[in-house]
Amino acid sequence: MVPIRYEKKNKKNAQNLRKNMTQEERALWYRFLKTYPHQFRRQKQFGRYIADFYCAEAMLVVEIDGSQHYTDEGKDYDRERTAYLEGLGLRILRIPNRDVNERFRAVCEEIDSVVKERC
Repeated sequence: MVPIRYEKKNKKNAQNLRKNMTQEERALWYRFLKTYPHQFRRQKQFGRYIADFYCAEAMLVVEIDGSQHYTDEGKDYDRERTAYLEGLGLRILRIPNRDVNERFRAVCEEIDSVVKERC
């Protein structure tokens, strides 16, 4: 397992991302994760990366993917990022914006299932 480094330069960026969540992140946070029995954190830093949501107990990162994640550049960046996070022993759950908007209940059930499996 790779030690997690905290990079001070990301602190302001993480704070900004928390204040300016996307519509989908906001929906998932306020309608589900904020009151979920296993604590999630928003915009958690891991080295030079910032995860959308993180549950330490389940060692689970939940990423809400917008259109930028489906470009060639976005896919390359996500592969590198995922490899780093998985190297820390984390499980990455990627959820498209569309699923949050159109299948919200199923998204919540999937997150719940993975958390229960990992705890």
